Amino acid sequence: MTRVKRPLDGVLLFDKPLQLSSNTVLQKVRRLFQAEKAGHTGTLDPLATGLLPICFGEATKFSTALLDADKTYRARVRLGQTSSTGDAEGEITDTGAALPDEQQVRAMLHNFLGEIEQVPPMHSALKHQGKPLYEYIRNGETIERASRRVTIHELLLERFAGDEMEISVRCSKGTYIRTLAEDIGHVLGCGAHLRGLRRTAIARFNLEKAHTWEQLEALGMEQREACLLPVDSLLQDMPVLELDTVQARRMAQGQRLGVDAGLPDGSVRLYHAGRFIGVAVLQQGRRLVPERLISGVAKSAAVVSAE
Repeated sequence: MTRVKRPLDGVLLFDKPLQLSSNTVLQKVRRLFQAEKAGHTGTLDPLATGLLPICFGEATKFSTALLDADKTYRARVRLGQTSSTGDAEGEITDTGAALPDEQQVRAMLHNFLGEIEQVPPMHSALKHQGKPLYEYIRNGETIERASRRVTIHELLLERFAGDEMEISVRCSKGTYIRTLAEDIGHVLGCGAHLRGLRRTAIARFNLEKAHTWEQLEALGMEQREACLLPVDSLLQDMPVLELDTVQARRMAQGQRLGVDAGLPDGSVRLYHAGRFIGVAVLQQGRRLVPERLISGVAKSAAVVSAE
């Protein structure tokens, strides 16, 4: 029997379990909600757990807001051992090097704050000539990768136990925590690899508000839908601009508007009669250019006008 897929808009904060890929989780959750359209906002490796926001319907249009946002992780790092993959999946080798003490680790972590250079790992989904790097390494090929700059905003030692430590990391997009663990081990002179990883926050969203599979499965459909955040929750850092009915209709037709917004140039959230209708770019303080609108803006404006 074919399930009927329903139009559904909103954002679900989901707590991804261990061993499942982000895409597998996405498809399972989409089927549970019987949603027509869904997408996630940044891949987590199968060995990683934690916050995976899932966007339904119109929310998928604005998911890049979280793809580009800062992320926070809690990582478990094994000292004195290296791995062929940088994490627990690879071949583990004891280095035999002397392990640092807690004071040495704390002093060293400060060196990684701010902008740093990272070489993306071969065991990653980063693409080369249209293929993920991990496909090359499976065939025994190694691709030359250029280093790139990422930013570590915060790096704290949460627990230290001789040959293992836990760190919390708040970083820019594109940061590889397994590479950070390896680089830390290199600087300490003992080698290291990532043993566990949990994403605890993306931008203003945190894991405390996330739902597990077991929790969602135990709910009825109406209760599940009540777990969804509104589409504009993805854009709370953007300034707000309210449009009248004529402006909303013109914006829906792709026209540029002359406005006296009193806002700085850049992306703004648009509302009509209190309803979120999309995002536009304000230029030179007065020109409003449509960027991405939700479907049915013109129809919505007509309904509000009739009311």
